[in-house]
Amino acid sequence: MGDELKTLRIGVIGAGFIANFHLESLISVRNVEVRGVYSRTAEKRSLFCDKANTLGLGPCTGYSSLEEMLGSGEIDAVWILVPNHVRLETMKTIHDFAVANPGALKAVACEKPLARTMREAEEMVRLVDAAGLNHGYLENQLFASAVERGRNIIWQRAVPTAGRPYLARATEEHAGPHEPWFWQGDKQGGGVLLDMMCHSVEVGRFLLSKPGEPRSALKLKSATGSVANLKWQRSKYADKLLQDMGKDVDYRNNPSEDFARGTVVFEDPDGHDVIVECATSWAFIGAGLRIELEVLGAEYSMEYNSLQSGLKVFMSRDVHGEQGEDMIEKQNSEQGLMPVMEDEHASYGYTSENRHMVEAFRKGDKPLVTFHDGLEVTRILMGLYKSAELGKTIHFDEVDLTDYVPLVARDKKL
Repeated sequence: MGDELKTLRIGVIGAGFIANFHLESLISVRNVEVRGVYSRTAEKRSLFCDKANTLGLGPCTGYSSLEEMLGSGEIDAVWILVPNHVRLETMKTIHDFAVANPGALKAVACEKPLARTMREAEEMVRLVDAAGLNHGYLENQLFASAVERGRNIIWQRAVPTAGRPYLARATEEHAGPHEPWFWQGDKQGGGVLLDMMCHSVEVGRFLLSKPGEPRSALKLKSATGSVANLKWQRSKYADKLLQDMGKDVDYRNNPSEDFARGTVVFEDPDGHDVIVECATSWAFIGAGLRIELEVLGAEYSMEYNSLQSGLKVFMSRDVHGEQGEDMIEKQNSEQGLMPVMEDEHASYGYTSENRHMVEAFRKGDKPLVTFHDGLEVTRILMGLYKSAELGKTIHFDEVDLTDYVPLVARDKKL
């Protein structure tokens, strides 16, 4: 896809929580500069630029329009880190620029999930392919240090003598998202199932796939899903959401699910059924974000719990301070025995993910994870939503999910 670049110049689209998390992870990535940021909010643009420059990742310039940043001549690749409801609109602008200016832009990476529906995801893929751009799907858990290390050991040591793994379990839970749009079914496209199970189904599929083998080697068969409103529709917590997130987040009358469970069945290349079992929640109260992963085979297993960190800090009831997330993401306490993530960006996979994308884009190689993987994840999530709505297992060879919209987002003109 062209000559190798000495340094990849990134333009970041969005300047919220996840954009800043990606920015911080880039400190540990070589051959990259953050040359620009586009955000509709001037204050966020300014703060992001100041941070990028302070971290030595610039020079970074803030732009008041996406077209201006793309046309600056300073950007080789863009990271789409805006909310779900404006990702397709953003990709259309990128497509139009790339078609009108061949070779000016090399690549685009998009944060999970790729889209809110199959129709949107298919259009994202069509646009990026039509623009002739290299593309990557930003699913950080595939690059988490524990996932990479555990997967390699299992496939190198256990599988050759005991056969392929047949079950992967993935759970992700915390007490709820940072921003109002996550809570709004029409903007986000769903609730916790779309927001977090996109991680779980893909990391499960990844763990069950042989390194170097396309994940399409696992043939998608069926999905069984269930959703529930366990916490945030209760009066006390619905009122708290209204106070904290604003009038558009009304969980008394218009809730999205805060708990979801899913079972996805694949057929492996040997003709055996293998299963990804997932659970996600916005109703979990613990030290902070908890990710649990398991892999099971006939003679082996692997397990990981993000809260079982090597570093722990205890603070008595006499220690007081401001609320924060200085020990762990989605932190719920500043007292007691608290786990501390020594390097959240590496532990959750953002550092390795961005290192991989930067090198792939810089050299013109195809990334490990692309928009096509994001499309397949969307297909699985829509199957789980439809299963939950109908109360029965969905068989993918019997159903067309192209125009399906999850119940909580329906009639909202997605």
